[in-house]
Amino acid sequence: MALTQLVRPLVRPFAEFFRREAAGGIVLLCSAALALLLANTSWGIARYFPAVWDEHLGIAFNGWALDKSLLHWINDGLMTIFFLIVGLEIKREVLEGELSSWRQAALPIAGALGGMLLPALLFTLFNRGTPTASGWGIPMATDIAFALAVLQLLGSRVPLGLKIFLTALAIVDDLGAVLVIAGFYTRELHLPFLYLAAGTWATLLLLNWLGARSLWIYLPLGVLLWYFTMQSGVHATLAGVLLAGAIPFRIGHERPVLLRLLNDRLNYLGDEARTTEADPRTISEELEHLATVISSPAQKLEERLHSVVSFGIIPLFAFANTSLALDASVLGELFSPLGLGILAGLGLGKPLGIGLLSWGSVRLGWATLPPGVSWRHLWGAGVLGGIGFTMSLFITLLALGEHSEGEAVAKFAILVASLLSGTVGYLLLRSAPAISES
Repeated sequence: MALTQLVRPLVRPFAEFFRREAAGGIVLLCSAALALLLANTSWGIARYFPAVWDEHLGIAFNGWALDKSLLHWINDGLMTIFFLIVGLEIKREVLEGELSSWRQAALPIAGALGGMLLPALLFTLFNRGTPTASGWGIPMATDIAFALAVLQLLGSRVPLGLKIFLTALAIVDDLGAVLVIAGFYTRELHLPFLYLAAGTWATLLLLNWLGARSLWIYLPLGVLLWYFTMQSGVHATLAGVLLAGAIPFRIGHERPVLLRLLNDRLNYLGDEARTTEADPRTISEELEHLATVISSPAQKLEERLHSVVSFGIIPLFAFANTSLALDASVLGELFSPLGLGILAGLGLGKPLGIGLLSWGSVRLGWATLPPGVSWRHLWGAGVLGGIGFTMSLFITLLALGEHSEGEAVAKFAILVASLLSGTVGYLLLRSAPAISES
């Protein structure tokens, strides 16, 4: 059996990550398109579509009740799972990924900082002194699912190093968005619940420190953390990031024990592979089991939830929040200060911020371009950074409020800017000459 057949189960998660993110972006696009179609037609069930999200669902027990609209259950409940995945990805990248060393992290961090600061500045220039000035966080984030979907369309024209750079940049972007939400889009605080949330998180951290590894311990406490966080006035979805920080990332074996286990199993599998009776499927399954054994609770949870988030929660969020009636008033307001701020932030601020600070970090010797990546590739990735969509829609709801006058205009501007960024980024990268990755 070829060596590639033996190691394929160990490298499969990395290949599947990029494929799954790209496929998730396509599903996300279809969900948004379907929502727009239903919101702008009146035939059949479409006439009832906008009112569905205002229907209330509740839980009650012994005098206690939690009642929310369907839209709130999606935005405050299911999106917490999305933020849990965001937190797990940030943790993974910081501990062992592209952000684990300064040399690796310098380029995506510099690009992400430029891609957050300049869009916020441009938005503020257009909206200073207006009722929509609080929306400066809207153009700050990148939708990694959409961006990777565009890269997937380009196939082998795009070097792997560019995909890794854009993924790391989007993760730093997400971290920035989390900090912005926590620091600037928090309602009035209710201290008793805030103390309960802090106590629950401290308990989770203590369990991690004591070596507890069962997800069945962490997840129920995570639900409590979500409830206390929501009641405290801090946005409920931040509980997902806090929970991710408490779930163990280390594996359950000491390094010498792990190395001995791996060595024994690989020697055994090598002997099996050299026999004519060896069943490739059995060997592959054994390697997959071995990969599971050496995975941490955080890695296992991320693997289990990723498809649910990519193909379920995020498309549902887009479906519910892109229900936008494109009437004359919305179209006319695209070039209002709010619309122009978002268009300028995502369409100009993102590529200029990412490109200029990345260039500066390389010129100063703080960072280097990844193998196979040219400056044209990097500028193309900067343009793709203007695909804000998911996180931009989410921050719109926090900054402007649901059913506010500016909500529809902001959503439309996000859609237009994301579509333009995706198209221009695709064309720019498609025309970029390939260079060697060696």
